[in-house]
Formats: sequence, C-alpha cells, structure tokens
Amino acid sequence: MIKDLKKLTNEVMDGRLITKEEALALYDQPLEVLCECADQIRRHFCSDQFDICTIINGKSGRCSENCKFCAQSLHNHTCASEYPLLSDEEILEQARVNQEQGVLRYSIVTSGKRLSDAEVEAMCRVIRKIRKDVGISVCVSFGLLNEQQFRKLKEAGASRVHNNLETSRRNFPNICTTHTFDDKIQAIRAAQAAGLSVCSGGIMGLGETPEDRIDMAFTLRELGIQSVPVNMLNPIPGTPLEQNETLTEKEMQRIVAVYRFILPSASIRLAGGRGLLMDKGRGCFLSGANAAISGDMLTTAGITVQKDMELLDELGYKAALCNE
Repeated sequence: MIKDLKKLTNEVMDGRLITKEEALALYDQPLEVLCECADQIRRHFCSDQFDICTIINGKSGRCSENCKFCAQSLHNHTCASEYPLLSDEEILEQARVNQEQGVLRYSIVTSGKRLSDAEVEAMCRVIRKIRKDVGISVCVSFGLLNEQQFRKLKEAGASRVHNNLETSRRNFPNICTTHTFDDKIQAIRAAQAAGLSVCSGGIMGLGETPEDRIDMAFTLRELGIQSVPVNMLNPIPGTPLEQNETLTEKEMQRIVAVYRFILPSASIRLAGGRGLLMDKGRGCFLSGANAAISGDMLTTAGITVQKDMELLDELGYKAALCNE
C-alpha cells in the first residue's frame, strides 16, 4: 500500500531504493499521477539527457536457441533473412550513416548463442576501424561470450555489451529452454569483469505477470545495470507467440514509470515494438523513459532517426551518451 505517492517520489530522489512490495503497489496507482512522478524522478537523476542508439543486424538467422519470440530461431518458422557476418565495409558504412545523422552509439548485433573465437576476432577488426574512421561509440550483442572474449572486444574499442535477460527468472523457462537465466547472468558478469558497461532489459507481452516484470527489474538493479531496454513484443507470424496481444500505450507507460521508480538513475530505453504504439513512444518519454533504439530493428521496421530527433527536440531532450 502506498499512501502518499509524492512522498515516495521524494524519498526516491533522496536516494532510497524502493521495495518489491512498493513496486507492486505502484501498479494500483492512478496512471497520470504515477507517470508525472516517474518523469520527475527522471529529470532529477538524468536531466534532459537522452541516449539514442541504432543497431545493425550483423549476422542473421539460423540461431540454435529456441526463444519463443524470435524470428531468427531455427525452431520457429518465419521469413527472416539468413546470412553470415556482414563485411567490414557494410558495417562500417552503416556506422558512418548513423554518425552523420547525429547518433552517438552504434550496436552490432549477431544471431546465435555466441560468436566463435574467429568471429570475435573479425568483429574486433571492424570495431577498430569504426573507432578510427568514424568515432561513434560501439556496443556489441554477440551472445553468451566469456570474459576473455569480452576483454578482446573492449581492447578493440567496444564500450558496451548488450545482453537482455528477456523476463524474470521464474518465467524464463516458459520462453527459452536451450539456455538458462543463469547463463545470461554469467555472461553479464563476465562483460562487467572485462570492464565493459552492460545494457540489459527484456520484452513485455510474453505472457508474464506484473510481478515478473518487477522481479526482472530488481535483478537488473542487483546487477548494477544502468541501460535498460524495454521492448514490447511484436508477435511475429511463425513464432509460438504470434497470437499474443500487443500491449497498449497505457500499459507501456505504467511499465516504464514503475521501472523508473525501481531504477531511478538508469537510461530506460524504448526498443523493439515501439513502432506498434500509435504515439511511437511519446507518452513513455513523458513517463520516465529517456533513451531509445532508433531506426530499424533486427527483423522488423522501426522509426527513422530523423523522426526521433524531431521528437526529442519537441520534448526538450538533448542527445547524449549516458551511463558509459
């Protein structure tokens, strides 16, 4: 029970971490007031900084893992493209295009459980070229690598690793059985031990409960994650979750607002599925979110960088690299 939401807001801004019981109670608060308070916390900790990044699908399809939401899984029957690692020049050229549009962070994402040592070496080579020739900050999402592999990527110039938890520990076996929640945590800790910052979040609309969403957020808090993607499931035909209903704008606003209370200083990043929202995330950016993935997603269309930059300007945000 929360008797005074504004008092709790002030306590969070003073540095108090809320409890799970308080987080669950936030789901019963009036949405408008909850979002206003979450945005107040965002302004207090993050000012008007907005972390905008883009991704490139550097290797597509033929993934051995059975994640029920994913178009690139061998276990699912979709029309996703299949190709090996892109050439250095293809990855480099897209980095140049994004840098010219004002994007400050560029993420290379590859399908599969993990890259091989040879593939990691190839990616180190292209990361060095990006850092030397373009200068944009580089994030990598290469699966369940070990600490030695992460150290090589950091030495090459990568600054951040992306590895989503996807959902809560309780719900994870309902979504994937070819690797475990603990495999995810082990990879995250290996990246952190290598000196890399970590971006990790999950997907909303997988069939999880509000408690699952909150449990995942508390795991992220325990891991010290400061960049948290909040994806909304895009039910892709041919996946086991193709019949799931998409979440509403109000549901996403509430999730984002509750996450801001749990993770007050993090970059809360709207990611996949944002294009399904009628307002393209505008309401969430007024409810505690202060980061986004722009441009196309891995296998689905996104929102153009130009439109996102116009929206940031309208809302008074300034593009910045946050929580490096």
